[in-house]
Amino acid sequence: MHFTEERIINLKEIQSKLNLEFKDLALLNTALTHKSYVHEQKNKELSHNERLEFFGDAVLKLVVSEFLIKTYPDRDEGELTKIRAALVSDTSLANFSKKQGLGSFLLMSNNERKTGGAKRKSNLANALEALLGALYLDEGLDKVRPIILEFVKPELTRYEEGTLLKDYKSVLQELVQQEGWNLPEYKVTKEEGPDHRKVFWIQVKVGKGLKKYKSEGAGKTKKEAEQRAARQILQQLKKGK
Repeated sequence: MHFTEERIINLKEIQSKLNLEFKDLALLNTALTHKSYVHEQKNKELSHNERLEFFGDAVLKLVVSEFLIKTYPDRDEGELTKIRAALVSDTSLANFSKKQGLGSFLLMSNNERKTGGAKRKSNLANALEALLGALYLDEGLDKVRPIILEFVKPELTRYEEGTLLKDYKSVLQELVQQEGWNLPEYKVTKEEGPDHRKVFWIQVKVGKGLKKYKSEGAGKTKKEAEQRAARQILQQLKKGK
């Protein structure tokens, strides 16, 4: 595949930032190509990063699972699953991507970029997973592991300190999907106060079969109340209640 001089410079820059050296630049380029760009260019030689994202997600979970098994020899698989869900949430992945400036290296359509696509959490998280998948295919697991642990270890410290879970709804959704449970159900149970100072109470339910959990949160907006409800139920799950 032919790359412009500008694109070659970009690909070299991201490799330098992450201390990488790809043998196959086309693989790296694909990892950093959003689907919208392929549709816009209508070039059959181009590939977007969704297949690599799928593969990178599996690589990420493998490395994190291995790390957690070694770090916590006495914790059971249920607790390890909860920790992993927090560490590899879209929020955690996107934050690491932002620190590396990954968004500026993504190829995407003009419309996607104009609407904030280079800063969108899902795009940043997906691109990082695709990059990990590409690196595994190009260099193998030993090259991927240090990059994953670079952002996972600080996240684990924050998890243990109780300061990691800010996007509680996303973490809860990822956790229940891994458990094979039904998706969280949120509903407003109460509204208090005048319109300009309203407080919303929202209940969330998760689980499947005999394993069912519910909790409630209050906030000045429905979104805030949902986050607090999700946080409460995550705390229940962490304690195994």
